Amino acid sequence: MSSLPQYTVIVPAAGIGQRMLADRPKQYLTIAGKTILEHTLENLYAHPQIKHVIVVLNAKDDYFASLPLASKSWITRVDGGNERADSVLAGLDSMNNEKWVLVHDAARPCLDHDDLSKLLLVAQRSAYGAILACRVRDTMKRANDLQEITHTESRDNLWHALTPQFFPLVQLRDALHKAARSQVKITDEASAIEWAQGTVHLVEGRGSNIKVTQPEDLQLAEFYLQHKAAL
Repeated sequence: MSSLPQYTVIVPAAGIGQRMLADRPKQYLTIAGKTILEHTLENLYAHPQIKHVIVVLNAKDDYFASLPLASKSWITRVDGGNERADSVLAGLDSMNNEKWVLVHDAARPCLDHDDLSKLLLVAQRSAYGAILACRVRDTMKRANDLQEITHTESRDNLWHALTPQFFPLVQLRDALHKAARSQVKITDEASAIEWAQGTVHLVEGRGSNIKVTQPEDLQLAEFYLQHKAAL
């Protein structure tokens, strides 16, 4: 057992991934010999500071129980809700006596352990936590409903939010509950902390930490996984 601080990760995996146009939720598509979800969960637990993973699933999920890792003692299954925030709250409500918590996308199987270590180190210097992010490299265009460019956004201080995101548990749970009561749309955990007037730090991570969303992402994720395995 590592002498370093140990943490639990919540992995919301109750979505169906409609943009993937597949016959099953995208987290159960296979790349490099395993489902995306298996890659994600095993990669998290392989980090020396991760002691437990809470995977939050659709109550009608028929796929998870058939995975080889479904019965592992380091995994807890929790039923999720209709929205991501509902699922994260379900995961948080299942935890006891934890000061900090990580949240990571089920469809990000390529997380680098060095990035996770850096996040864990930096976040605790902040009262509100931190997230992995990468700088925007491309020119960003703002458009209207007709897909006509209205103006070009400056890339200065513009970042892509990634996961994991790492926060004090009580602050995250309170922020999500308050946002839900106010009917505020929460797209990631950092947005809940921001809405609650918290200051979230950015920790620069690798662009290879992609979220598998579109069919073309499958090949890219497989490339990154195979490259990582060869190191």
